[in-house]
Amino acid sequence: MNLGRTVFTQLMIFKPEYEFHKGIDHYKGDCRGRKFSCRENFLVMSFAQLTGRESLCDIETRLTAFTSKLYHSGINLPISRSTLADANEKRIWQIYADFAHILIKEAKPLYFNDKEFRLDLDNDINILDKTPVEPVL
Repeated sequence: MNLGRTVFTQLMIFKPEYEFHKGIDHYKGDCRGRKFSCRENFLVMSFAQLTGRESLCDIETRLTAFTSKLYHSGINLPISRSTLADANEKRIWQIYADFAHILIKEAKPLYFNDKEFRLDLDNDINILDKTPVEPVL
């Protein structure tokens, strides 16, 4: 039995929480959210993108299957499609855009001198974005 952290949790440890919360505070991102915070929205959308989810229904299904580990991944409750759709529609996208720029700034020096793994971070980069996923009816 594995008593350690999930791979997703281990990946999310590396994100700079302070910088993310600075953006949330700056744009007052959590002022209207009751139970589903900007942080949880980021975690859910990151999970969806990292696992290749294609619709809100697919995200909801995977999170429901992952229910026993949600809390340990930083997500307090299972998320319904309507909650996720509302959050994606109403949240201020600049929070996530500013955070993406911070992550890019951190990644640039890591790969600057690496000859085998050279990245042109200004042009060729795959980043986590907050693109809304269309609901499946």
